[in-house]
Amino acid sequence: MRLVFAGTPAVALPSVEALAARHEIVAVLTRPPARQGRSSKLVASPVAQWADEHGVEILDPPIPRDPALAERLRDLAPDVCPVVAYGGLITDELLAIPPGGWVNLHFSSLPAYRGAAPVQRAILAGEDVLGLTTFRLVPELDAGPVLEQIQTPLGEHENSGEALDRLAGIGADLLVSSVERAAAGEPGEPQDTSGVSFAPKITVEEVAIDWSRPATEIDRLVRAAHPNPGAWTILDGARLKLAAVEVTDETLPPGRLDIRKREVLAGTGSTALRLLSVVPSGKKAMAGPDWARGLHVPEGGLTLSEPGGHV
Repeated sequence: MRLVFAGTPAVALPSVEALAARHEIVAVLTRPPARQGRSSKLVASPVAQWADEHGVEILDPPIPRDPALAERLRDLAPDVCPVVAYGGLITDELLAIPPGGWVNLHFSSLPAYRGAAPVQRAILAGEDVLGLTTFRLVPELDAGPVLEQIQTPLGEHENSGEALDRLAGIGADLLVSSVERAAAGEPGEPQDTSGVSFAPKITVEEVAIDWSRPATEIDRLVRAAHPNPGAWTILDGARLKLAAVEVTDETLPPGRLDIRKREVLAGTGSTALRLLSVVPSGKKAMAGPDWARGLHVPEGGLTLSEPGGHV
């Protein structure tokens, strides 16, 4: 079967590799190179890098509405177009080109958590189960007929990056199966619109830590925001990201740091959190105790705060 694969980030790689093992990937559709790091160097997407390594044609127009894209897609004549986290709107003109349609792998149990950040939003909401859904792409956001759907437990300490990596591996085989079903003409089942919820991208402002909130809620925030954009707080006027924390049964005033020989605790609105891994501004992640050894602790101790200085 001839496929044009649409995807951009690393979570799309297990799927394109699984599909390439069984079918012919004649091209990939991906977002154009983006500036990264302090040097702002243009870097090709992980899917584009995979295609370059495998001698596969790369389609990376700034916008999918580019007429040249539709023309080239017709020339390539794909049977089906699989999609994993492409990051652009597929136009009606493009949707009509492959006879088997476009099949999208989404990291939720649709119709719940439609949108760009389903795993992050599910962790924030306190879900203990994550979902995977393959569906036929339609103009409305994540609203097409469902081909296949499975669920998997969320690990107690699993963050969004770890969960996405795991789901990407599980979803690869699911997408292969669904692409073959779509090519055979399976229409899929309409989604139950009564269960629709949305999962917009998480913003930096959204993941500023309010230390008056319960420890379990802050733990969910930290896990949902890691690795990007990273839950953060303020210490001595500088931003500090938290990469991993652990709920304890001890109590401290909200935001108060208790620096011990082998651990660092921070108070919340309920019990304290153990700071397992932190990311100081401009530095790499480090263990909480290692970071704390370099702190100057004034008389009266240290307190973490929200932007604006509120605990």
